Amino acid sequence: MTFVQMQRHRARGFTLIELLIVVVIIAILAAIAIPGYRNYVLRTHRTDGKDLLLRLAMAQERYYTANNRYTATLADLAQPSSSEHGYYAAQIATASSSLAYTLTAVPQADQVNDACADLTLDNTGVKGYSGNASNGACW
Repeated sequence: MTFVQMQRHRARGFTLIELLIVVVIIAILAAIAIPGYRNYVLRTHRTDGKDLLLRLAMAQERYYTANNRYTATLADLAQPSSSEHGYYAAQIATASSSLAYTLTAVPQADQVNDACADLTLDNTGVKGYSGNASNGACW
C-alpha cells in the first residue's frame, strides 16, 4: 500500500475524538434546552387551569341569574371538579351572604411544580395566584 492509498484510507469515517466532541456539544445543547422546554410545558398546562376557572365563572353567573345567589358546590353548577386534561382541580368558596365567590384551580400531578401554584378568580374578575411568580406571568 502506498502512502497516498493509506491517506485515502485514513480519511474515511470519524475519529473517536470527533465523535466525543459531537456528543459533548449535544449534551450541552440538551442541558440548555430541557429546562426551557419544561417551563414551556408548565406554562401550556396552566391554560388548562385558566380554562377551568373561566368555565366555572360562567356557570356561577348562570346560577346567579337563576337563583339570585352564588353556590359553593360544583354539583349545583353541573361542572366537573377537575380541568379537561386533569392538571387542575376546582374549589369554590363563597361569602356568607352567597353574593360573592372565589374560584381556585389547585394544580395536580406534575403541575404542582409550577411557580404560579394555585390560580384564583373571583366574582369581580380579579385574577390571582399563590405561587412565587409574577401575576403577569401566571395570567
